[in-house]
Order: sequence, then structure tokens, then C-alpha cells
Amino acid sequence: MSDIATSVIVDGTLDTLIAASVVTWALILIKGIQHIRISYHNRKFSKQFWGSPNIQAAAHLADEKGPAARVAGIGFATLIETDGGASTHDLDHTWDRQELLDRRLRQQMQKERGSLESGLAVLATIGSISPFVGLFGTVWGIMGALTNISKSGSASLEVVAGPIGEALVATAVGIAVAVPAVVGYNFFIRRNKVQWAFLDDFAIDFVHLALKASFIIPNPTAKSTAAAASKLTEISGGKKSAGKDSYDELVATEAHA
Repeated sequence: MSDIATSVIVDGTLDTLIAASVVTWALILIKGIQHIRISYHNRKFSKQFWGSPNIQAAAHLADEKGPAARVAGIGFATLIETDGGASTHDLDHTWDRQELLDRRLRQQMQKERGSLESGLAVLATIGSISPFVGLFGTVWGIMGALTNISKSGSASLEVVAGPIGEALVATAVGIAVAVPAVVGYNFFIRRNKVQWAFLDDFAIDFVHLALKASFIIPNPTAKSTAAAASKLTEISGGKKSAGKDSYDELVATEAHA
């Protein structure tokens, strides 16, 4: 075993661990910022949502950021889609309103869960294998040191201490890389459980509120069209001679207003 090969392998091990450390701290920073933003937007939207007089008013909240806002947005879109009965005959619309709403909310929650869990597998992998990578570098370095000792024929402390001490550095670096990765992984797993419990409770409450409102969220476009039709009828005095062009123009005016 040559000194060059030993040096390359040990140095490569240390470089790998340093790269893993950079990735670990980058992920911890990114996930930390993500959770801060999520907590802020969820608190903001929750305050606005529960401060609304009813679920119909809550449907017009402008906040589209954060998991809770996106889950609510899917819920409102589903209620508007099924208002007055779904005209589409496909498997996606074979559910009743409550089942379809619950299904869409769960699908969006799974998307949010995937976003929350992104990157955690990398942290878990680094935390698991880093000590073993460091140990590999240490073992290889000690093997090279023992080979050199056998060639020199001397086992004095001066000969043994230097090479073996350098080899043990790899194990120390491996542990130093693994500890932040494991701590970060456990921390974010805990935070994800908190966020998931919040979304789960919010989805259940949303379904109950929708049930109290008979799953009716008026479609703003439909209301504008109906208002335009009503005004057109008044203008024409109940006659049907208004014509399609006048009606389209009035609908466009009402929608713009």
C-alpha cells in the first residue's frame, strides 16, 4: 500500500465529509427559512379566515400564500365547481359533494406534506453514513501507517503517533458532520408533525363549515351573469327582443363593474 494511495483515499474521505457538511448546513438553513415562512403565513391566514363572518366571506380572502391558504383555496374551488351540481360525468365527479371536498383537501395536504419533507431524506442519509465514512478513512489511514511502520522496522511513539493521529481525524470529522444532520432531521420531523396536525385540523374544520353552509359557495362569475340577465330583463320590460349582442355587452359591463 503506497503512501500516495493512502493519502488520496484519506484526503478524498475528508473532502467528501466536508461537502456533506456544506450540504447539511445549507439544507438546515433552507428548511429553517421555509418553516419560518410557513408559520408566518399560516398564522396570518388563520387569523383572517376565522375572523370572517362566514365561509362565503372567507372565500374572498386575498392571501394565497402558505399551506393553509392553498388547502382552503382548493376547498373553495371545489365548492364553487360543485355549486348547482356538477355537469361533468367522469370518475372525478362520481363522489358526492362532501366526499369530493374531503378527497381534494387530502390531495392538497399530501402535496404540502411532500414539500415539507423535501430534503429530509438527504439529512437522514448524511447523519447515518457520515460516521462510517469517517471510520473508513481512519481505518485506511491506520493501515497505511502500520504498513509504513513495518517497512521502517520501528514502532516508536514518534513513528506511530503522527500517522495514526492524522487518520483518527477522519472519524472526528465524520462525527462532527453527522451530529448536525441528525439534530436537524429530528427537529424538522417534529416541526413537520406540528404543521401536519395544524393542516389536518384545519381541513376537518373546513369540511364542517362547508357542511353548515350546505356546500354552497356562490360563483362570482355566475352571480355577475345572473345580475346582468336580471337587469336586461328589467330594461327590456320582460320582452325577449333584447338580442344576444346587447346581452353579451351588458354581461361584460357587469363583470367589469
